[in-house]
Amino acid sequence: MSTTTTNVLASGIQIIGSIRFQNDMHIDGKIDGKIESESGKVIIGELADIKGNIKAGDVQVFGHVDGNVHSDRCHLSDHAVVNGDITTAVLSMDEGARLSGRAEIG
Repeated sequence: MSTTTTNVLASGIQIIGSIRFQNDMHIDGKIDGKIESESGKVIIGELADIKGNIKAGDVQVFGHVDGNVHSDRCHLSDHAVVNGDITTAVLSMDEGARLSGRAEIG
């Protein structure tokens, strides 16, 4: 039996520098730097403010990202704001999501 660990960076936490992780990560804090995972899922929560590129297997954005996203799957929720380019195999966006940049899908 395999369980997936989810790492959490709560609101109120600010990190300056790169983050690398395995498994899954939920971010509600502020990150000024690169976020990387080979195949894990990263959730950018509604309170999150990210300034840097994100590379992960699955990226779900509910908050604010200033940077490029590179993933296998990417979802932008209705409150998501992404200022940067998205490169992904599968992109889904809820009505109200904002993308200022290019999207390369496939």
